[in-house]
Order: sequence, then C-alpha cells, then structure tokens
Amino acid sequence: MKLDVIKLDGGKAGSIDLNEALFGLDPRADILHRVVRWQRAKAQAGTHSTLTRAEVSYSTKKIYRQKGTGGARHGSKKAPIFRHGGVVKGPTPRSHAHDLPKKFRALGLRHALSAKAKAGELVILDAATLAEAKTGSLAKMKSELGWKRVLIIDGASVDGNFALAARNIEGIDVLPTMGANVYDILKRDTLVITKAGIEALEARLGKGGVK
Repeated sequence: MKLDVIKLDGGKAGSIDLNEALFGLDPRADILHRVVRWQRAKAQAGTHSTLTRAEVSYSTKKIYRQKGTGGARHGSKKAPIFRHGGVVKGPTPRSHAHDLPKKFRALGLRHALSAKAKAGELVILDAATLAEAKTGSLAKMKSELGWKRVLIIDGASVDGNFALAARNIEGIDVLPTMGANVYDILKRDTLVITKAGIEALEARLGKGGVK
C-alpha cells in the first residue's frame, strides 16, 4: 500500500510504502471490541463501595422490646430494611482488569491501523516538529489541513515544541509510538503518523509481536 506523505504546511513530501501486515488487513470488529473492552476495564477505577451492616454507624442497643409492641421483632437499626441501614452484597473496591494475550493485543492494534487506512482516515506526516512552541501557528495548520479530532503518533519520542504547542488545542492528541493503542486510534476522526512513527510501529508490530 502506497500513501502520499505531507508536511505540516500541507505541502507534499513524496510517498511511502506501508506494510500490508499492519495497514492492509480486513478489519474485524470482534477483535477491536475485545481489545477496547480490555483497555477500558483496565482503566476503570473500581473504587465503588457501600457500607455493610457491620460498618454503618448506629448503636447496638435493641431498638425496642421483643414482645408486646404489635409490630415485627427487631434487634438492630443496622438491618438492611431500615433507612440508612447496611447494604447487603453491595459493591466493594476491586480491579475490573482481565487478562488478554499480548499477541492478541498486537493483533488488535494492527486491525485498528488497518481500519483507519481502509476508511481513508490515515495521514502520513513527514515530521511533527516545530521551530517554536506556538499554539496559534499549530492551530492554524490544523485548520488548514481540515483536521478536527486527530491523533498524531510520532516516533520513540515527541518533539518538545510540538507537544507544548498541541497540548492546549482542542481536538489534537499526540503520543509516542509506545503509547499507540486501539481505543485512542478508533475514537479520533483522523489518524496521523509520522515517518518515524511508521518505522517504529513496523519494528514493534511487524513480526506479529508487541513490545
């Protein structure tokens, strides 16, 4: 697969041959779904908690005598049937994360890249570098290129000036290659990868593995 390479100013910078094993697959929704579920479950805080009968703050004194009241027999205000009583089998803090094989996660990333390429939402950028960290200049370039919600994947590291300029612009997210993931790729309208990012992705995923 061959795509044109552009510069930040919109000019052409030649073309590039993309690895079919990364960008030429027929995207499978079931694979993408499993990887996204794994990502979101891992990110879930799991801090939800309720107070049990043993944890609510009430006196342990019997609330009224056992017999002669005409009502049901009760021994504790902490019982679940009372207002502010303990909760039975309520949620407790836990991890929602589950295992997913490393090779399957790599497969999901390749399918996400292929999905963007097939949809025509993949752009190859010559380099994501700026001489000065000026947000206004980068915002103007973004507007002229027609990017709305865009994820930019660079090489092993992101240019400092570019990262500073991009962090206050709505709709731009920048990641190094090691931060590339299925969820972030799929939720953006446009995926932009630098030439350095392409090389790093091929080194990371080219042989079917993931590092």
